[in-house]
Amino acid sequence: MAKNEYIKPTESELEILQILWQKNKATVREVYEEMFKHKEIGYTTTLKLMQIMFEKGLVNRDNSSKVHVYTPALAQDVAQKHAVNKMLQTLFNGNTSQMVMQLLGNHKPSKAELSEIENYLKTKM
Repeated sequence: MAKNEYIKPTESELEILQILWQKNKATVREVYEEMFKHKEIGYTTTLKLMQIMFEKGLVNRDNSSKVHVYTPALAQDVAQKHAVNKMLQTLFNGNTSQMVMQLLGNHKPSKAELSEIENYLKTKM
């Protein structure tokens, strides 16, 4: 995937990417077993999704051994930035304060999270 090009992952692709971001690398079997803990999905469905993701440039595949090992080609922070920007524009009409208040109103942040937010705001002001 080119640095300037962003390919929007589907919901299922994001689930696979979440696993790869956590593990750094995984086989189809490992991804399938992790996904199956949370939802019924077939092995061949997982395999096909990961093949499509490889073709789209969302994952890299190491073919050097019998079992293919996949790694994320899309960085987690890049996906997060695109998702947040899209949400900001489409749901909040670009109003950052509304979005932040909605997020904080629906989720009670821990003291550590609040401290992290405070520190972030201090460095950006």
